[in-house]
Amino acid sequence: MADKNLICKDCGAEFVFTEGEQAFYKEKGFENEPTRCADCRRARKQNRRY
Repeated sequence: MADKNLICKDCGAEFVFTEGEQAFYKEKGFENEPTRCADCRRARKQNRRY
């Protein structure tokens, strides 16, 4: 497994989906790759709290 460059669906920035993250996703049984960069995921999570 190699690192993958993905595009964030919220901000359009390119981000790296590392081998370690891919292994974590596979271990947890997640079938889809992330669609948001870490900053957008964090912001979205923060907005859902309130």
